Amino acid sequence: MGQKIYFVLALAFVVLLLSNIADAGNLNAQMQSLMDKHMKDSGEKSFSAEEGGKLYYIKRMHSEKKEEISCISCHMDDPAKEGKTPVGKPIEPLSPAVNKGRFTDPEKVEKWFKRNCTGVFERECTPKEKGDFVTYMMSLQ
Repeated sequence: MGQKIYFVLALAFVVLLLSNIADAGNLNAQMQSLMDKHMKDSGEKSFSAEEGGKLYYIKRMHSEKKEEISCISCHMDDPAKEGKTPVGKPIEPLSPAVNKGRFTDPEKVEKWFKRNCTGVFERECTPKEKGDFVTYMMSLQ
């Protein structure tokens, strides 16, 4: 019951945070789509900002590159700051608190989840991981 309330509050926070952005409805629909897929797979009814934070900071050894890699390898310890690609190209802040366009275009979000999950975890992320990750990013202020 507590997790369901957390999800509703997190979703309300997301909508409130993005209320001045025309694409806020897209984010809400995207989160609902992730939740629908997650519930179908697991039966759980919420996402976890805590789990999303763990996913963001976890470091693992990449099997092909033979180096430690994580989301913070490019996006930095603080998602509110600009990151850099491995070749030094700037990446706008990941946090929607400072980058209002983040997580508002479902096609872009899916594209980058696929690319980054494959690059870091060597597999695609699950709907739960995606929902947890976005919930974590939305919880940052």
